[in-house]
Amino acid sequence: MPDWDLGQLRALAAAADLGTFDAAARALHVTPSAVSQRIKALEQTAGAVLLHRDRPVRPTAAGEPLVRLARQLDALTADATRHLTGDTDVPRVTLAVNGDSLTTWVLPALAPLAGRVALHLVREDQDRSAELLRDGSVMGAVTSQAVAVQGCTVEPLGVMRYRPMASPAFAARWFGDAWRVDGVRPAALAAAPVVVFDADDRLQDRWLRRRRVDPARPPRHLVPASADFAAAVRLGFGWGMLPAQQSDDDERAGRLVRLTDDAVDVPLLWQQWALRTDALDAVATALRTAAAAGLER
Repeated sequence: MPDWDLGQLRALAAAADLGTFDAAARALHVTPSAVSQRIKALEQTAGAVLLHRDRPVRPTAAGEPLVRLARQLDALTADATRHLTGDTDVPRVTLAVNGDSLTTWVLPALAPLAGRVALHLVREDQDRSAELLRDGSVMGAVTSQAVAVQGCTVEPLGVMRYRPMASPAFAARWFGDAWRVDGVRPAALAAAPVVVFDADDRLQDRWLRRRRVDPARPPRHLVPASADFAAAVRLGFGWGMLPAQQSDDDERAGRLVRLTDDAVDVPLLWQQWALRTDALDAVATALRTAAAAGLER
């Protein structure tokens, strides 16, 4: 097993984070030549090229696990230092969270930790957050991926239930005054505008296919922010799939109506580095508690 040098690992992570050897050198208070020499030495130990020397530089497939190792060692070192010296520096935890979870239940869950942990939140689709865990950009993620990323643990949180919602005026205009009785007809769905989060949002497509409607037919509005997406549906831009946590109040107040009772369920899981620090433990506990109270099982 190689004897990894912490200084070399830090040089690798700094270059990967900041994009150039010059920026890494400034952050580490050394010369660019020293950064280059440390990374070359680490590559000799690893027996592989660890960085693509582009602008910006970026880790190779062989370099990603070592960048992650560098960040994990920094987190563990900082945690140990706080215990041994009483250091009052606030620990940092980086998380990837999908937009809907961030808007509805994750921020309230983490609010009590705001004075004890510096939270760096990356909004990322639940289907793609594993990439950020894999390259070490984040320490934990609310994700839909059940297979643990190498070096991580995974546990289920619950299910986010999405339902097709629209404003009452939109539903009457596109589906007819009697749509509540007659149901939403496929021909009408093929013409009615739909709101989607971004080009990778497949929730509306999944529901349309259940109704035997080609998802390519309806016109689309792209609204790439969770709160703005819900606002667009309320304002009648189109119909869209909204989580119960985001639509229940509007439905009770009559600002939104449910097109049908069938929903699309998205399982959410918590993946985190397979290590223990006080800050990461506190974040994981807060998310588990909130998910148990607010998500479907």
